[in-house]
Amino acid sequence: MNKKPNIIIVMTDQQRQDLRKSRGYCLDTMPFLDQWAEGGVDFCNAYTSNPACMPARVSMFTGRYTSSHKVRTNHNEEDAVYTKDLLDILKEKGYRTALCGKNHSHHRREDFDFAAETGHLGNEGEINETPDEKEFAEFLLHTNHMETHQPSPGGVTVQHPYRNVSSCFQFIDGLEKEEPFFVWLSFAEPHNPYQVPEPYFDLFPPESLPEITGAGELEKKGPRFQWLRNVWEQVMKEEIDQRILRCRSNYLGMLRLIDDQFKRLVTGLKERNLEDDTIVIYLSDHGDFGGEYGLIRKGADLPDVLTHIPMIWKGPGIAAVGKQDSYFTSIVDILPTLCEMIGAEVPYGCQGKSILPLLKNQDIPEKEFATAYSESGFGGRYWNEEDALTLPEEGASDPELTRFDCLNTWTQCGAVRMLRKGSFKLQEDMMGNGYLYDLKTDPMELKNLWDQEEYASVKEDMLQELVAAMLKQEDVIPAPHRRYRVKTNPKGYWFEDARAGDTGIRKDELLCKCCNHQSK
Repeated sequence: MNKKPNIIIVMTDQQRQDLRKSRGYCLDTMPFLDQWAEGGVDFCNAYTSNPACMPARVSMFTGRYTSSHKVRTNHNEEDAVYTKDLLDILKEKGYRTALCGKNHSHHRREDFDFAAETGHLGNEGEINETPDEKEFAEFLLHTNHMETHQPSPGGVTVQHPYRNVSSCFQFIDGLEKEEPFFVWLSFAEPHNPYQVPEPYFDLFPPESLPEITGAGELEKKGPRFQWLRNVWEQVMKEEIDQRILRCRSNYLGMLRLIDDQFKRLVTGLKERNLEDDTIVIYLSDHGDFGGEYGLIRKGADLPDVLTHIPMIWKGPGIAAVGKQDSYFTSIVDILPTLCEMIGAEVPYGCQGKSILPLLKNQDIPEKEFATAYSESGFGGRYWNEEDALTLPEEGASDPELTRFDCLNTWTQCGAVRMLRKGSFKLQEDMMGNGYLYDLKTDPMELKNLWDQEEYASVKEDMLQELVAAMLKQEDVIPAPHRRYRVKTNPKGYWFEDARAGDTGIRKDELLCKCCNHQSK
């Protein structure tokens, strides 16, 4: 391979990591992905920076946590703080860039050389030309982001994943052979509205689905979870449990549809003789309750079903490891890893680590990957039912409460931080409310060990690690001026003795992308 590797990031929206047979799930939702992953590195312990679309997507591009890049909600794209991001780096290295699918990041379509956007409701950048495409767009628009109880019209070819893959091939086929390319193939699914066409609609019937943790366990999850269930009961009314079953059925069917379209992508790369020259990364921005605790979509706090994501790497220079379950990785690690793989300098302010040793399966600095860290919340105190603010007033629903945005002032307020280490998970908020779980014996986080004496030493260790993780994410932007230098490791490492590679940074002309001014 004479030129730089091509890069395709396949990002699904709101896909849980555990609903695959290779993860122990009883249903075979994504057989091709499971097989394909055996030839690369399938990270079993990958985590998002934040279980919300835009904050996570900005983290992927910037390699920064949400408390630093400042896009803490789905409505703050103009506030993104960073020096350079993945798109900047790739353009500097001569890559042609494309967005095929959902954006919902700090970038605009014109930032890419090629853009063919799709969203959730059929009118978010899509070009609907045929009668079937127009009918499908109208169908999506009238779902109000809820679940559908009949197959979607138009079949597979009007579905966005199919059209996204077609757009990807359109972009690739229009390139000169010597041009390296980057594609963000961004599926808006299996995110709500929970819809899917035949034959996927009946592939996992509601009545055949396995039992999961029900709403009866909500008292173990705290008032924020209970508030969320209460709102869903008002929206979905007495049919809520049957409707959630249909949500789950459609969601699983959409996973199989995505699996088939991912297979179509990989087959197309082979047919174009590009497979050996292309790094393919498959991941999601965050997870979905998927009916657990009697909830759907996302919302409060940092449960594993929302923060634990699939992440698989395969391509030139990547070992055929298969499942990698010994180390923790994060969505913020993508930028520094790709920088190392293409010979680019990691931008100042990046907080992720290069996972290249894990991809090569050699010389692994184990301590660097011993924990994972996630954030949630835009700050302030918790809003509750005693406040005068209402859902319609806030914009989270209509007055009749026929629709509901689960990411709202109530579920996103405050500050919550989470740490994973070994089999344990610790979460604490700004009020000192804490949760400690052993996910090996309690994967659905129902037994809080926070106040149990026999776990006091585990709690102490996890709290120390959480504080250390939060301090590591203290933002170095803006850089200090005059005499003070920030010592950084080019791979983002903290423990590895790499002094020969360490740099002392003092950048008086550092450009802040958010404020667009010289930070002197």
